[in-house]
Amino acid sequence: MLNLEITFIIIISYLFGSIPFGLILTKIFIGKDIRKIGSGNIGATNVLRSGNKLIGYLTLALDILKAVVPILFINFYYNDQLYLASLSVFIGHVFPVWLKFKGGKGVATYVGILFCLNYLSGIVFCVTWLLIFFIFKYSSLSSIVSSFCIPIFQFFLISDPFYYFYFIMFIMIFYTHRENIKRLINKTESKTKIY
Repeated sequence: MLNLEITFIIIISYLFGSIPFGLILTKIFIGKDIRKIGSGNIGATNVLRSGNKLIGYLTLALDILKAVVPILFINFYYNDQLYLASLSVFIGHVFPVWLKFKGGKGVATYVGILFCLNYLSGIVFCVTWLLIFFIFKYSSLSSIVSSFCIPIFQFFLISDPFYYFYFIMFIMIFYTHRENIKRLINKTESKTKIY
């Protein structure tokens, strides 16, 4: 019975996370395939590069919500499996089965996860992201630094026994940004306009 419950949680969370809102919205409202624009990524940052800021922010909101909805459901019915659900949602976004496992970088979805698990961590992430962004103008750098700050915050200030979960999430976000890191080192990374 327990195995069936865990399987259900993984599948539901993964399927929610794997909804490619960036691809869906750009096809419906712009008539373009986001995978052929900018970096080719389906996430909100690349959708912003399409030139339609409204669709970019709508993608951001929906990528956050697709983490919030299943995690709140799991929190209500299977509270002890929150971290499993969170990881499954994130993996669904990064490796969606519908797109041959080529998804987004997971940042917006991670923000939704953070606000569900500990809203203070969500606030710390957003404040750090905005601070780094307004200094350097690189969305990728902001995401990497912010995700790195969260396990430190959890360990030293919250004393969360599951701080290692946030460290795993940082490793995954670091991995999804590996090409951005190369461009940052080579000083060829594109700056992002969010307004």
